[in-house]
Amino acid sequence: MLTKEQIAKRISREVKDRMYVNLGIGIPTLVANYVPDDISVEFQSENGVLGMGPFPYEGEEDADLINAGKQTITILPGGSFFDSAFSFGMIRSQKVDLTILGAMEVSENGDIANWKIPGKMVKGMGGAMDLVASAENIIVAMMHVNKAGESKILKQCTLPLTGVNCVKKIVTELAVMEVTPAGLRLIERAPGVTVDDIIKATEAHLLIDGDVPEMQL
Repeated sequence: MLTKEQIAKRISREVKDRMYVNLGIGIPTLVANYVPDDISVEFQSENGVLGMGPFPYEGEEDADLINAGKQTITILPGGSFFDSAFSFGMIRSQKVDLTILGAMEVSENGDIANWKIPGKMVKGMGGAMDLVASAENIIVAMMHVNKAGESKILKQCTLPLTGVNCVKKIVTELAVMEVTPAGLRLIERAPGVTVDDIIKATEAHLLIDGDVPEMQL
């Protein structure tokens, strides 16, 4: 099974040259650490930052430089700062090419729940609803099962939804899955993980076409 860092590394392969990319809280924030040096990517944050770099090394943090999750960040040459209204204007006008989000649950038709667990204290919606309503390419980075070993890839989400039929691809510690009009297609498996392992860990129905290749990390 993949670590959170390896999930982020696999997703970094989806980031292409000259893209504007928004990274959600959690695993998605790690993606910036693995983008190849030979491409130019602008990472955007809802709190008003464009041009984020990798996480700072320990001891080199600047408390004035944070992302929307209040984590310290670095800024690449040419990076810029602006108010959150301008930032959400960028998101709502579809200037962001790729959005990478964490999730509590995702359904087989691409619904996502990532903002609320009834009865528990959660930080709140943040920019997630604007992002899923506006973005045309959403990739979810998440763990395949919860702490009790229960699937988080479901036929239907049980938690309050953030967005409906909006997720395009899901990357977990076990697999890469693609949401298609025909259903949820298994397209890659983690090294050492079998297709049967993935099926057993997934409540949703998976479409499987022939041999499923291992992820290339």
